[in-house]
Amino acid sequence: MIIAIDGPAGSGKSTIAKLVAKDMGLVYLDTGAMYRLVTLKALNEGILGNDGLNELDKIKKLLDDLNIDIRENRFYLDDADVSEEIRKPVVSENVSDVAAIREVREKMVDLQRKFSESKNVILDGRDIGTVVFPNADLKIFLVADAKERAKRRYRELIEKGENVEIEEIYENILKRDKIDSTRKESPLKKAKDAVEVDTTSKSIEEVKNEILRMVNSNI
Repeated sequence: MIIAIDGPAGSGKSTIAKLVAKDMGLVYLDTGAMYRLVTLKALNEGILGNDGLNELDKIKKLLDDLNIDIRENRFYLDDADVSEEIRKPVVSENVSDVAAIREVREKMVDLQRKFSESKNVILDGRDIGTVVFPNADLKIFLVADAKERAKRRYRELIEKGENVEIEEIYENILKRDKIDSTRKESPLKKAKDAVEVDTTSKSIEEVKNEILRMVNSNI
């Protein structure tokens, strides 16, 4: 079984996917983290500047030597655990630009499909139900008000000890929404056969149970 959960930043995709995977005994793949790994690699190599994306040729070359791994929901870049580092604001500010590059998306989609072969898997991202697995057994599209998504991300970062401003996070979410939904390569959009779930005023438990009912009805 393949379950696809798509939606914009902060809509609750990763949180819900992890919980559903645990309850149902599914393999979980955080595809957004894969793009964050590429972004972190580009930042570490000085390929991304303060003004955003530059030196596209170097980013494309970076893919040839990319060494990433996912083990027990921990994320590794060049054999180093960077699970916390990929969630830092500087990565969030640049990941949408990196994810919009065709060669990056092709590389990540190929890895996502290989990882999911012969598994009961739940994946979350922005193009899982439309591009990566258009024939997924169940497609869900999570949405939430942008201000609520900013509050969630703010609380998450504060709990991790980050010094952040909620206004900056809100602006970043709006920017990411625009880039993700208007990019040429695999834009964020709801698959025609996806079930939309608005998480704005729902608790994590309510959303999880709603999706578990959908999963059980598709078994």
